[in-house]
Amino acid sequence: MENTDPVVDTDVHNAFKSKTELLDFLPQEWHRQWAASGTGGGVYYSPIGLMRRDAVPPGGGTPGNDPAYLDEHHLSPHGIDYAILTGSGVLGLSLLPDPDYGTAIAAAYNDWLAATWLPASEKYKGSIIINASDPVAAAEEIARSAGHPDVVQVLMASAAQQPYGQRFYHPIYAAAEKAGLPIAIHPGTEGRGIAGAPTPAGYPTRYFEWHNILPINYMTHVNSLVSEGVFEKFPDLTFVAIEGGIAWLPHLMWRMDKNYKALRATVPWLKRRPSEYIRKHIRLTTQPIEEPDDPRHLGQIIAMAGAETMIMFSSDYPHWDFDNPRIALSPLDRDVRTRIMSTNAVQLYGLATSRAGA
Repeated sequence: MENTDPVVDTDVHNAFKSKTELLDFLPQEWHRQWAASGTGGGVYYSPIGLMRRDAVPPGGGTPGNDPAYLDEHHLSPHGIDYAILTGSGVLGLSLLPDPDYGTAIAAAYNDWLAATWLPASEKYKGSIIINASDPVAAAEEIARSAGHPDVVQVLMASAAQQPYGQRFYHPIYAAAEKAGLPIAIHPGTEGRGIAGAPTPAGYPTRYFEWHNILPINYMTHVNSLVSEGVFEKFPDLTFVAIEGGIAWLPHLMWRMDKNYKALRATVPWLKRRPSEYIRKHIRLTTQPIEEPDDPRHLGQIIAMAGAETMIMFSSDYPHWDFDNPRIALSPLDRDVRTRIMSTNAVQLYGLATSRAGA
């Protein structure tokens, strides 16, 4: 019997063909700065680049800039029913010194997304980009943009000035919970702008080294969100850790549960074990998933954390480390793979439960 579960790709990078596309949505006073610097450049050089060369549309420009070609090149050939759009090159706006400029770019991007990508296909679902360095303005942007029927989450950079559980960010979580939207974070800006160094020990020297260690930032935020009582204060909030790996999850859960036994007096607002909050409120995406020499070990790691309901498929298209959904996760049990490829994301984002055209 043919599988009728919809396939959901939770990390697809749509892009501008040209930066000038944003000008129609951006107040005039910011045009010169946007043209000159955008949201700033990267810190580390990648000798293989960041994008797949075969993903450039026929009309040229940055890969991922054409809704029709993205469907033709990625979604339809791979049987993907929904693409959660995560943008390209805009998350650095949260790390700019000028919060007003960052907030203006976020609003312009969200209006551009609603005008260009979301009407292009029912397959495309959008993320509200926010400037997390100004939580009050970010909350206002969530309230302004959350009414669009094809917006399914709020998205911000994983790089930050302080861990995301701290009270500074709580206006964002209040607004997202009120709107019924999960909060997601995405890497790529660690070490940029007003964020701290990418590691607690300082700056790596190379892209390879930087890329390897990104999960420690995700561990920091998950630890902070639980320890600061975010999920007691916002019991309906879900937090999505995009592109941060998954193998660190059981280690963190075990360590937090162990220490909670002796140190619970320091977090008196917690009413259950840290691992219980993590399983209920945290979601992770697969790409770039760890690839052990023995493929069975991946399934064992997922089982160790009880994470079968926490993980969602992502391809990271059109980046160099793209994962093909027809191949990815093939060593996993069929039921677990179905949850990851479909069920978990369908439930989180409120998507239709049958395949497109079924």
